[in-house]
Amino acid sequence: MRSAAAQPIAEDDAVRERRCIVTGEVLPESRLIRFVVAPDDTVVPDLAASLPGRGMWVAADRTVLERAVAKNRFSKAAKANVHAAADIPQRIEGLLVSRMQSHLGLARRSGALVLGFDTVVQALASKRKPGLLVEASDGAPDGRRKVLAAAHAQGLDLSILDGLAAAELSVAFGRENVIHAALFPGPLAERLMLDAKRLEGFRVRTMTGGAGPIPVPDER
Repeated sequence: MRSAAAQPIAEDDAVRERRCIVTGEVLPESRLIRFVVAPDDTVVPDLAASLPGRGMWVAADRTVLERAVAKNRFSKAAKANVHAAADIPQRIEGLLVSRMQSHLGLARRSGALVLGFDTVVQALASKRKPGLLVEASDGAPDGRRKVLAAAHAQGLDLSILDGLAAAELSVAFGRENVIHAALFPGPLAERLMLDAKRLEGFRVRTMTGGAGPIPVPDER
């Protein structure tokens, strides 16, 4: 049986929903990107959904956002002639990565995160269980298998964030060659998961769900 503290972090069921200006689909805000029009009539991404002005919402998906730019959907939504740069999808990806790095750095400084293979494995066996595993996308498969086997040994089925490369994780933590980390449940982990879900639309395999069946190393 899974520990309640180790349950994958879920979105708030009461999260507000918005309509994508491209697909017309109504989605939770956590699966959308908000845009506003700047005073110079350029379209500006508002990932924190805090800038003033009427928001225009687009699904957090590179293909959908490219359609919004190519078909001038922002001008239609704004009911004015506005300019959306062709590189907006690339900018969104970079901004999401920066936000996630900020979340990770803050989590480490606040004690909500453990770093390094040995420390993560120890945390999995401790009383205070992590709620989220962080694995570098370009880390060695053997190391990941060992971490997942340690989680399996504790009866844990954790969510895994694996969309950031080791170099990007290293920037977040201010140290080289970061491959493994784990976050304890809380607001920082929740914010990180939400941005990871949005980044998933701009990168392949940003985040998996629960660890699922975990191959345990043959001890013979």
